[in-house]
Amino acid sequence: MEKFTTVRGAAAPLLIDNINTDQIAPVQFMRALEPDYQTALFARWRVDSDKPFVLDMPRFHRAPILVTGANFGCGSAREVAVWALAAHGVRCIVARSFSEVYRESLIKNGMLPVVLAAADRLAFERQVLAVDGQSPFEIDLDARAIACPDGTKIIFEIDGGERRALLEGLDDVALTLRYRPLIDAWEDRVAKHQPWLQQIVSPV
Repeated sequence: MEKFTTVRGAAAPLLIDNINTDQIAPVQFMRALEPDYQTALFARWRVDSDKPFVLDMPRFHRAPILVTGANFGCGSAREVAVWALAAHGVRCIVARSFSEVYRESLIKNGMLPVVLAAADRLAFERQVLAVDGQSPFEIDLDARAIACPDGTKIIFEIDGGERRALLEGLDDVALTLRYRPLIDAWEDRVAKHQPWLQQIVSPV
């Protein structure tokens, strides 16, 4: 998967709670042989709204950061709801909280989910709204920090294993293969001392 180190750009505000995966990528768009994920992204909201949808505004075109509400990505376990955001250019989502399944899917696709401490969240959201896409934010995964246009830095927490996987672009298989020498050594020991464990016994 693609490595995540830093991302710099506009932060698009979509401060709505409980946005589900069908709203992010409606199922009817996924039935095509070659789905257009960017067209599918928030398709209903982009059509039904009386004013331009935030991600269609020129200042948020290809915005790499999405700032949203609580329980983002709830509903069905639909990986296309991650692919649709990636197709738009989103690399990082700062949410009040995530659906756990959706959060894991983001990481497995090289995208960074961030939940800020309560003490920092409100000030960050206010600045995102005040800046309104006119000045960039920068997210540095190595430093675990968000650099805001006003010069402040906000530190966020992330599991060490998830941070390493994103920084090095390692999916689950690649992470496992990093332990290949240990796995091979274990297989050799079993073959030597417990060979019956590696024998296939045909049913009678």
